Amino acid sequence: MPSHSGLFTIIERAARKAAPRLRRDFNEVQNLQVSRKGPADFVSMADKRAEQTLFEELSKARPDWGFVMEERGEVAGDPSKPRFIIDPLDGTTNFLHGIPHFAISIAVEEPLPNGKREITTALVYQPLTDESFWAEKGRGAWLQDQRLRVSSRRELTEAVIATGIPFMGHGDFAEWTRIFGSIAPQVAGIRRLGSAALDLAWVAAGRFDGYWESKLKIWDAAAGMLLVKEAGGFVTDFRGGDRSIERSEFLAANDGLHSKLHKLLAGALR
Repeated sequence: MPSHSGLFTIIERAARKAAPRLRRDFNEVQNLQVSRKGPADFVSMADKRAEQTLFEELSKARPDWGFVMEERGEVAGDPSKPRFIIDPLDGTTNFLHGIPHFAISIAVEEPLPNGKREITTALVYQPLTDESFWAEKGRGAWLQDQRLRVSSRRELTEAVIATGIPFMGHGDFAEWTRIFGSIAPQVAGIRRLGSAALDLAWVAAGRFDGYWESKLKIWDAAAGMLLVKEAGGFVTDFRGGDRSIERSEFLAANDGLHSKLHKLLAGALR
């Protein structure tokens, strides 16, 4: 059984406290109160209740830490302390349509002496399957007590690649179409399942061989990025650099496939 920190225990306990209500709401999805947050971007009472539970639990444990949350936004804390980055329900559209593929995503971002920040703890928890994908910097990535490794496939012809697809009001259709047209003919399959957090967790677990998406928010990808890196993979922006969150560009895979996917992607964007 892997040892993990007291901090991770706090994070997982909070996620497991929020999960039962999400499961109940999912089973009664037709009765949810739903408000429109933007074009084709819905937020449900389930989102808000889960986020409130996570905020309350984590605030009790770390009262001077800040938060970045999908629904509530930023809550300032002591700037010298870490902060929590939370998506209480990644895959809201799946949830609202009765599609059983969504997750709670929690990351811890710590300040560095140079003024930058880095993700050091991550959890992506799937309430319906009770799968807890977690990572701590330098300790590897895990699914419960099973060590995770990115896929060992080296050939694009054997690879299944995940992505997100632009939709009404979100994303760059022209850019995505160019990238898709470059990558799809070279690989064994493309999948779009509707939860960036789980897409990245599945790359870490070797279920997907690679992943690309743009226009994500920090709470969509923060935890998943650490999972992939601690599972031996690479996450970069579309230029191959380390500014994924800043540019809102994410390309993830093992070392061999990452370089091949990056070459295709870069060619598509010239």
